[in-house]
Amino acid sequence: MTDRIEVSRRIPADAASVFAVLTDPIGHVAIDSSGMLMDATGERVTATGDSFVVHMDREALGDVPLGHYDVTVTISAFEPDREIAWTIEGTVRPSIGHVYGYRLDPQDTEEGGTLVTSYYDWSDIRPEWREKGIFPVISAQALKGTLGILERVVRRGYR
Repeated sequence: MTDRIEVSRRIPADAASVFAVLTDPIGHVAIDSSGMLMDATGERVTATGDSFVVHMDREALGDVPLGHYDVTVTISAFEPDREIAWTIEGTVRPSIGHVYGYRLDPQDTEEGGTLVTSYYDWSDIRPEWREKGIFPVISAQALKGTLGILERVVRRGYR
C-alpha cells in the first residue's frame, strides 16, 4: 500500500497558463472535482509560505457530516511554471500533515503542451490520523477528474 497518489495528463497549453490557475485561490475552486471547495478568499500565491482560505462543504463526499467549514491552504513548494504544493490546516490542530500538489513538465514534442502531474501525499500524516484508516480521502479518479477540469478551464482562457 502506498501513501501517495499521482496522476498525469497532457494539457495542450503552456505551463504559465496552467500555473496561473493553480496560483489563484479561485482557480482551485474552479477545477475541483470533489465538490467540496465552495469558494476561496485570499490573493494569488507567489511564494512558499503564502496562504489563502478555502470555504469547504464536506457533505459533497457524503462521508463525514462536517457541513460548511474553512481551511487554510499554505504553500509548501513553489517553483514558477514547474511545481506548486500545499498543506492544509482546518479545525484539527495540529494539522493532519497531508500534502496536495502539481508538477508541470513542458512537453518538447510535436503536440507540445504541458504534462501536468497531480499528487496527493499522506506519508507524513500524524500517527493518530494514520490509525483511523481514512486516507486517502480523495481518490486517484477524483485527481484525474480535476485534471480534466483544469484542461477545460485553461482552454477556455482562465482569467
